[in-house]
Amino acid sequence: MRADLLIRNASVIDGTGAAAYDAHVAVTGGRITGVHRTAGDVPSAHRTIDAAGRVLCPGFIDMHAHSDLQILVSPEHTSKVSQGVTLEILGQDGLSFAPCDDASRTVLRRQVAGWNGEPDDFDFDWDSVAGYLDRLDRGIACHAGYLVPQGTLRLMVVGTDDRRASPAEIDLMVGLLADGLTQGALGMSSGLTYPPGMFADNEELVRLCRTVAQHHGYYSPHHRSYGAGAIAAYDEMIDVARRSGCDLHLTHAVMNFAPNRGRADELLAHIDAAIEDGVNVTLDTYPYLPGSTTLSALQPSWSQSAGPDAFLARLDDPDLRAQIAHELTQVGTDGCHGCVTEWSTIQISGVRNPSLASYVGRTIEDIATEQRRPGADVFFDVLGEDQLATTILQHVGHEENVQTIMQHRTHCGGSDSILVGDRPHPRAWGTFPRYLARYVRELGVLDLADCVHHLTGRPARRLRLTERGLVREGYAADLVVFDPETVQDTATFEEPKQQATGIDWVLVAGEPVIDGGQRTDALPGRAIRRNSTGADVR
Repeated sequence: MRADLLIRNASVIDGTGAAAYDAHVAVTGGRITGVHRTAGDVPSAHRTIDAAGRVLCPGFIDMHAHSDLQILVSPEHTSKVSQGVTLEILGQDGLSFAPCDDASRTVLRRQVAGWNGEPDDFDFDWDSVAGYLDRLDRGIACHAGYLVPQGTLRLMVVGTDDRRASPAEIDLMVGLLADGLTQGALGMSSGLTYPPGMFADNEELVRLCRTVAQHHGYYSPHHRSYGAGAIAAYDEMIDVARRSGCDLHLTHAVMNFAPNRGRADELLAHIDAAIEDGVNVTLDTYPYLPGSTTLSALQPSWSQSAGPDAFLARLDDPDLRAQIAHELTQVGTDGCHGCVTEWSTIQISGVRNPSLASYVGRTIEDIATEQRRPGADVFFDVLGEDQLATTILQHVGHEENVQTIMQHRTHCGGSDSILVGDRPHPRAWGTFPRYLARYVRELGVLDLADCVHHLTGRPARRLRLTERGLVREGYAADLVVFDPETVQDTATFEEPKQQATGIDWVLVAGEPVIDGGQRTDALPGRAIRRNSTGADVR
C-alpha cells in the first residue's frame, strides 16, 4: 500500500533519549506506518520529502502555554507550530475559562486580559470543560490539552474574597473538578500568587488533589513564591502531593530573584528526596532569564481581595496607596514573591489602552525618571489607566540556575508564553529552537538526543499519552524535521514576533502545518482528552 507521505534519509531521534539512527519514515492516515532502516523495505508514497542532513523527531510538547483564547482567535497559531510544537497544555496558573458561568467569566475576562487579550466579538459559547474541548475540535493548528484551573473553581464557588472555603464550598469545588476531569481535562492547575486561587489553604488543595489523583491526572501549581520563599513554597507543593497521593508537575520551575542566585542544586535536592520518598514529581522550564506576567500580579494579596473593581478602588485611596507602595518598595509583597520590587527590572511588554503605547518596551524606572515621579506612582497610574491589562517582563533570572535545572532527570520544556501585547516575551516564538540552538549546539549543556527527550517523550509520559511522543510504528504522526546545524530562535526582546529558522517541516496528525519552512493553511489539531486509561485525541 502506498503511504501518504514518506520522509527519506532522516537522522531519527526517537524521543526516548537514545542516539540518532538513519531511517525512512512512512506516514498514512495520521499515523507512523513504518520506520525503515533499510531502503529495500521502503514503500512508495504519494509524496516524498528528502530529509538528508536533517533530524526527524517527535513533535515538541509545550507543557505550559497561555493560548487559551488566542488559539481560537488565531487558529493558525504560527508562533507555536513554527517552533515545532504539536501539542500544548492550556488552563495554566489556576485561571482560565472552563468551567465558567456568566458572573465568573466577567471577572476572568478583566483579570486575565493581559494573558489572553480581550478579543472583540468573541463568542464564549461554552460553560464546561467538555464545551471548551469541543470548541478546540473545530480546528486548530496543533493539539491542545487542558487543566482545570483551581482559581476559577474558587471564583465560581467562593467568589473573590480572601477567606477560607467552608466544607460545603470545598465539596462544590470538588464536584466541579470531578466533572471537568471526567469530561477530559488532564489534571488541575493553580496560581497561588494570583487571586482568588491564592486564598486557598493547603487543606483545600489536598482535597482537590485527591480528586485529581482518583482520575489519574496530575497537579500543576504555580506555587506561592519563586523568590524569597521559593524553597519553602516548593516544599509546600510536595507536601500537598504526598498527602493527596497526586502526581506533581512543578511548572516554570525557576529560582529567580537575588536571594536564589546559585540555589538551583538545593531545589533539585528537595525534588530528588521527594522522588526517593515515592512522590511522582516532574518539572518544566523555559530557556530564558526574564519572567513574564501581569503588572497587577506584583501587588500584595490583601489588596486584591474582592475582585478587580475593589482593587482599583484601593488604588484611589491615598492611605491604602501609600501602604501598598511601602510594601512594594520597602518590605516586599507576596505578589513579588517576598522580594522588594525594583522598578529597573519591570519592563512593560503590552498594554490595552492605546494612550499607553509609548510605554511598551520601557521599564517603570525609565518612565519614572523621565517624568520625575516615584516609580510607585507610575505603577499605580498605569494599572488604573490600563484597567489591569498591562503585561510585563521581569528581569530577575540567573543563568546558572536555568542551566542547572534544565539538566534534571525530570525536566520538560514549557514556554509559559503570553502571545498578546506589542512586545511579548520572545519565548512565545523561540522557546523550543532556543533549546536546540543555544543549549545544545552552542553551549553543550544538553546532548541533542537528550534534549529531544526532554521536549517529547518525557512530557508525553507525564501526560500519560498513549501512542504519542515517540517516533515509533503505530504512533501518531506528530513530527518535526529540523536542521541541527542551522536551527535558531530569531525572536528577541526588541523583535519578539520572529519565526525561527532551520525548522523545515512540522506534521500534526500527519498533515504538514509547516512545509519547507512556510505555514500552510492546515488545521489538523484537536483536543487531547483524558480517559480511563490515558489521554489521546478522540
